Amino acid sequence: MTVAVIGQFRIPAERMDEARPAMRKVMDATRAEDGCIEYNYAEDVLDPGLIRVSEVWASREQLAAHLKTPHMAVWAEERAGLGLTGRAITVYEVSGSETI
Repeated sequence: MTVAVIGQFRIPAERMDEARPAMRKVMDATRAEDGCIEYNYAEDVLDPGLIRVSEVWASREQLAAHLKTPHMAVWAEERAGLGLTGRAITVYEVSGSETI
């Protein structure tokens, strides 16, 4: 079953220039993974340092495999060093979709 991952985290606004290359690196690696349909980070234009997360995976198993990849281990270290806080991410099972 397809799963969607939606959430947010916060990086100190003054560290965003430093964070963007690390975010781009993990996004590029993740988007190349089997089962990754979408993988996005978006900066909130009204709340500097707030990053919105949206992901779509072909299956929960592929999401689980993603979480064990070397690039996710590197990203975990990098985000801790950047002062990431407020991480709140939820996985949803998707039973269907339609374009609106």
